[in-house]
Amino acid sequence: MTTIVTGGTGFVGSNIVRRLAEQGHQVVSIDLVEPDDMVLRYVAPWSSHVTWAQADILEPASLEVIGASHDVDKIVHAAVFTGIREDIERKDSRRIIDINVSGTANMLELASKLSIERFLYVSSGAVYEGLEDTGILREDLPLNPRGLYNSTKLASEHITHRYGELHGFDTVATRLSSPFGPMERVTGHRAVMSMLQQVTRYAIRNESIPPLPIGSWDFTYVLDIAAGIQTVLDAPKLSYREYNLGRGASVSTDDIVSAMRDADPVVTFQEQSDVEMEISSSRRVMDASRVQDDIGFLPEYDIASGLKSYMQWRQEFEFID
Repeated sequence: MTTIVTGGTGFVGSNIVRRLAEQGHQVVSIDLVEPDDMVLRYVAPWSSHVTWAQADILEPASLEVIGASHDVDKIVHAAVFTGIREDIERKDSRRIIDINVSGTANMLELASKLSIERFLYVSSGAVYEGLEDTGILREDLPLNPRGLYNSTKLASEHITHRYGELHGFDTVATRLSSPFGPMERVTGHRAVMSMLQQVTRYAIRNESIPPLPIGSWDFTYVLDIAAGIQTVLDAPKLSYREYNLGRGASVSTDDIVSAMRDADPVVTFQEQSDVEMEISSSRRVMDASRVQDDIGFLPEYDIASGLKSYMQWRQEFEFID
């Protein structure tokens, strides 16, 4: 089985590539940049199952050359411009739309020419932006996001499903909660790091962690995200077109502090500091029952075991950025 993964050298993408290769897929990673040494090391145990292809998803001709060189069964489209801040939206408005919408359309056009079995679009919990505080976030809620990134993710979900209907291939969108874990780093299309990336960066440098904001988040370890995507991708039958992927549980500031102290007993937290971490606002919990009930997927890591595993990975890879 051969699966194309776009954005395969990025944070979530490299974890998807690794998980699919581990589960026996022959993976063709398409990315604008070549894999760096860290990506190659991360995927090394399954390197015989991975082909790295350098191409721009905004150039259909390049995509067609890659597609024609492989007997492709499935596509996981994870390439994205994560422009979540207003200043980034203002500076790169057209680029966000081009990559996130036109890039998706180009991959769907490739899918139609290759007659694939299933196209999985990696969406985001950002599509729930702007909803009134009415409790847990379910897949069937009416959506009306305002931000450019948020809107392009929802638009691409709709485009994906319509393309599949018109051209006869199965489609599904996975809406990710807030991922954290190995391989999160600054790239050309990801400039804003998660709070837990910043927290563990202080810890791995043996620096005291600035005060954390009071709030709650829906953090999910990226290995669970990748496993969920693979489970949805390989499911014999899907009853729905959208699935939330997350733990379905809120993580508070106190939970993070406790988990970090468990992961690194010598870690310290400042009571006051002039340094402010760039933190996303609290996000309500995404309902994870649909993917659990329909195909039996359950995350393996909670916040404590996830942060412990993440710190171990940072130490093993000597990654302090």
